[in-house]
Amino acid sequence: MYSGRMESAALVIFSAILLLSTFTNSAAVDVLSINQTITDGETIVSANNEFELGFFSPGSSTNMYVGIWFKKISYGTIVWVANRDAPLNNTSGILRVDNKGISLFASAGANTIIWSSNTSRFVSNPVAQLLDTGNLVFRDEKDDGLQDFEWQSFDYMGDTMLPGMKLGKNLVTGLEWYLSSWKSVDDPSPGSFVHRMDTHGYPQLTLWKDSKLHARSGPWVGNRFSGSPMPKSNRIYSNEFFLEQKEIYYAAHLFHTSTKTRFMLTMNGNLQRLIWNSQDQEWTTYLTLLAGDCDLYGVCGPYGTCDISSSPRCSCLRGFNPKIPEKWEAADWTNGCTRITPLNCGNGDGFIKYSGVKLPDTRQSWYNLSMNLKECKSMCLKNCSCMAYSNINVDKGGSGCLLWFEELMDIKGITQDGQDIYVRMSASELDEKKDSKMKRALFISIFAVLAAILALITLYLFKKKKLNKEGKLLNGEGRSSSKEEQDLELPFFEFKRIVNATSNFCHSNKVGEGGFGPVYKGLLEDGQPIAVKRLSENSRQGADEFKNEVSLIAKLQHRNLVSLLGYCIEEEERILIYEYMPNKSLDSYIFDKDTNKSADWPKRYNIINGVARGLLYLHQDSKLRIIHRDLKASNVLLDDEMNPKISDFGMARSFGGSQTEANTTRVVGTFGYMPPEYVIDGVFSTKSDVYSFGVLVLEIVSGKKNRCFEHPDHNLNLLGHAWRCFNGEKLEEFIDGAILESSSQCEVFRVIQIGLLCVQEYPEDRPEMSSAVLMLNSSIELPEPQKPGFFTERKRHGKDCSQSSHMLSSSSDFSITKVGPR
Repeated sequence: MYSGRMESAALVIFSAILLLSTFTNSAAVDVLSINQTITDGETIVSANNEFELGFFSPGSSTNMYVGIWFKKISYGTIVWVANRDAPLNNTSGILRVDNKGISLFASAGANTIIWSSNTSRFVSNPVAQLLDTGNLVFRDEKDDGLQDFEWQSFDYMGDTMLPGMKLGKNLVTGLEWYLSSWKSVDDPSPGSFVHRMDTHGYPQLTLWKDSKLHARSGPWVGNRFSGSPMPKSNRIYSNEFFLEQKEIYYAAHLFHTSTKTRFMLTMNGNLQRLIWNSQDQEWTTYLTLLAGDCDLYGVCGPYGTCDISSSPRCSCLRGFNPKIPEKWEAADWTNGCTRITPLNCGNGDGFIKYSGVKLPDTRQSWYNLSMNLKECKSMCLKNCSCMAYSNINVDKGGSGCLLWFEELMDIKGITQDGQDIYVRMSASELDEKKDSKMKRALFISIFAVLAAILALITLYLFKKKKLNKEGKLLNGEGRSSSKEEQDLELPFFEFKRIVNATSNFCHSNKVGEGGFGPVYKGLLEDGQPIAVKRLSENSRQGADEFKNEVSLIAKLQHRNLVSLLGYCIEEEERILIYEYMPNKSLDSYIFDKDTNKSADWPKRYNIINGVARGLLYLHQDSKLRIIHRDLKASNVLLDDEMNPKISDFGMARSFGGSQTEANTTRVVGTFGYMPPEYVIDGVFSTKSDVYSFGVLVLEIVSGKKNRCFEHPDHNLNLLGHAWRCFNGEKLEEFIDGAILESSSQCEVFRVIQIGLLCVQEYPEDRPEMSSAVLMLNSSIELPEPQKPGFFTERKRHGKDCSQSSHMLSSSSDFSITKVGPR
């Protein structure tokens, strides 16, 4: 018995030691201490499994490197390499830590160091730790601080810049943070391209190919680098530019750590911001900095400007001519432009203002952060070598002074988001400009008189022509004026061709009817199916709305917008010809008891994503900023693969420039989809469409209409019911039973939350469509939604909300007597 007790006690002690050993090892998986090594097949992993460090072979290469890669997502995507220039040709390498740093040896018994962190100070209790930021640090184990490291991999970047890294220079130590491309997918050694901060003159980011300047960002102007597009509000990251006596650097900081992003210098010299798309499990290109030839350095030479939308793309500044005309005509613009009239310092030199440009190369510049623009101009005038001046910070009216003392090089052409620069010109050039203005004013005055006379003649001829046209229409010979056709910028369809395609608008070809008139299926001579929207005589869509819809859709091209093929305004008709959508509209798909059973969750999720991307294009990526104003289920059409396409742009409005909001006294749209600020105050904006999108999302998930929703426990609309279910954590009650089995509840719950964020009462609380698309396609943390618009119980009057009622009217049109600012 005594022997048995001894054996039991020994077993308990052994188990305890084993458990303690296991606990110790598991707690230190992100740390490499002085008594530990890493060989091929062994790794250390950051505390939350974000990154992993170990040996790897890139591509088809057999060489071995020590590197860091993503662990939790995009497994194996390399973000840092230690021995870029010194590969191992076998698998016997060993990584270990000593009191001077981290070192890589060719084998266990070798004394030759292949790579080392090269720290100079002796550390008593050294450890190497891999952080969840992707940073490998060397520190004293007793030092719990996460800032002052003896060495860190973030100071020695490769081709990838992670959040928290700096791109710039420490002016005290001389340490430079820069990106360098890989040679190839098989070789991570430094390639031809280097992206660094140039601190000569006013700092700017530059891209070098070997020893030649390849491209540059332009100087920092307060909210971005001058050559970068105007940053749109996003919930992903913020930009920081730090300019002090000790350090100059650029960095990006995440708003949410759950977002995964990296900035990469590719092997062909492009610079890309990538975002991890958790839905598709792939990296999505969020931003590309070298989008065209005009982004390359000095394409148009000194005093030349490059505009990718022009042909030819290079032109000279006013007051300058091509330096070598023969080469310029042959599209060799590198010699640039030269002054027509030389400067004569002290004899009345002045400045010509150029707006909307990427500021020139600042390597030969001078700057002062506290001067105003007037002081800056005076400073430039006093120095005969000063060629131009500009503000440094364009925010809040502008501040700071930037002066150029050499030829103005690498000016990117006129852009909406560019900056102002004042270029020095001779007095005679300025006088010629004044004379030109006077001549132009005189010409305008003479032209105005002639135009008035011409207008009277034109009015007489127009009335006469109209009478002749009406006579021809009575005889069936007329059609619309060629001028009107030209204005609409779309193919014109003859009325008789449409009649043949629809079998004279046969009732059996009728596929739907909205507030503006019936829609017919047609078949052209070549067999192409079409949808024909024939505006009825009593249609609420007048000539203005008709022309608005045609002119807007003609300029839009996106896979989630319906394509307009042509129009007809012949024989007193107003007809639109669209691509045919075999699966009709979304409302007939999700609100019908028979068809909605086939609408599983993947299909509905695809429809939500498609509508979101279509709206994002309208709000942000199209040539015009467009507010749809009548987004609803019946205006979303479905093609043969159930891909959604937004239609019916009769009520849409376009904004120019930075305009995002407008007022109207004629509120149009559909009850149940219009936000409070639009119904009550007549204010519409991109956030109006966001609200309508949120309503549509909740309708798709629930399979029920917002306006006609009824519940035995309350008198709230669908939005109120969704809000109530969300707060009561009873979202299963909200989801359409047809999709419960085909969906991931977590994913559906997330989509409902996004829908509630979009229908919040106040427009400033709602996300932009860019943020909504990101929320739908990533795992970033979502904010808590506030109360939705129209969150009040209403008394129902038993009115019919059936499908027939829906089909008879597609919009509500009424006026408000007083509109005030919000």
